[in-house]
Amino acid sequence: MLYIVPSPIGNLGDISFRAIEILKSVDLILAEDTRTSKVLLNHYQISKPVSAYHQHNEHRIAHHLAEQMQAGKTMALITDAGTPGISDPAFLLVRACVQQSVEVQCLPGATAFVPALVNSGLPIQHFCFEGFPPLKKGRQTFFKNLSTETRTMVFYESPMRLLKTLQDCILHFGAERPCCVSRELTKKFEENKRGSLQEVYDYFLEKGVKGEIVLVVQGK
Repeated sequence: MLYIVPSPIGNLGDISFRAIEILKSVDLILAEDTRTSKVLLNHYQISKPVSAYHQHNEHRIAHHLAEQMQAGKTMALITDAGTPGISDPAFLLVRACVQQSVEVQCLPGATAFVPALVNSGLPIQHFCFEGFPPLKKGRQTFFKNLSTETRTMVFYESPMRLLKTLQDCILHFGAERPCCVSRELTKKFEENKRGSLQEVYDYFLEKGVKGEIVLVVQGK
């Protein structure tokens, strides 16, 4: 059995009772960063073995882990924050388990784009999640292809690249397109800055950018 277990995106209280029970019951916990996950596990007095599973080793070990589960082990996959598989490792392991007839259960729980989308004040009947924009190769094509998108668009971005991404959005979507930048969701300094792309760009250009970022942009 493989359990996909969402972890809090900031506030350690944002985890379900069932998630804690499962983490206490499995044979092995797979963590994106074992040091980061230890904070959560220690907080809830979870002392199960923890092993690293991340983008740098997943191609090499996914099938081996699936074989262990096929032989009877139960494992839980967690990431640093949010639901595994949403811009975090999970797909390769889930696919390997499906191929080897290992049951997979994904628990509902925290993921950053949902609260950012809901509190943006933008239309959410239809939306598309685009994850992190490409760093270099294909970046302009990425935004150009979205210039005619009518659904509300959701992006993840690092604080170092937010201003560049807002500039690209202004170029391809127009400076007056409504948007919302959510940062540090569920944490002490949570902020949701709403306005046009230009207004939000000017705000963060002056203030500076810190924390984890979700950018929500209204469709055409």
